[in-house]
Amino acid sequence: MREALGLALRLACALALAGCMGMAATGGGPAATADLVDPTGQRIGTATLTESGGQVLVRIEARGLTPGRHGIHIHAVGACDPPGFTSAGGHYNPLARKHGLEAPDGPHAGDLPNLEADAAGRARYEARTSLVTVSDGPRSVFDADGSAIVIHEKEDDQRTDPAGNSGARVACGVLVRR
Repeated sequence: MREALGLALRLACALALAGCMGMAATGGGPAATADLVDPTGQRIGTATLTESGGQVLVRIEARGLTPGRHGIHIHAVGACDPPGFTSAGGHYNPLARKHGLEAPDGPHAGDLPNLEADAAGRARYEARTSLVTVSDGPRSVFDADGSAIVIHEKEDDQRTDPAGNSGARVACGVLVRR
């Protein structure tokens, strides 16, 4: 009996430790995901947003992009109707700022650093932002109409309002709570 109790206690501790390690690997806080689709509606990747320590880690894995730098933003509406993805609205901007991480009157809460696709059109992206939250609150991406993450055809100049001259929307994904 004592051996069985000891084994059960060791197993419970191991499971608790594994759960803590899993939380540390993902940030452990509130999270969101999105399936990214191209203008034809084909799935080309995923986005994951994880909140921890007052910041949101944005991770993207995508394929089928034009090689080079692309603007990437969180948009104000949780809709991605192809082919133009205009249903996603403008950049998420609850504080009514101007566009651009380098703009004196910016940035929009949804502005992010550029994403870069390799020569084969694949992108692995990580950026941190303190301008949005995944948890509830005034800067939550889960407001009344939700939010989407959008990849643009060209590099964002990080200054020009309203979208940094980043061109057409080439991928979009509606953010959902995870």
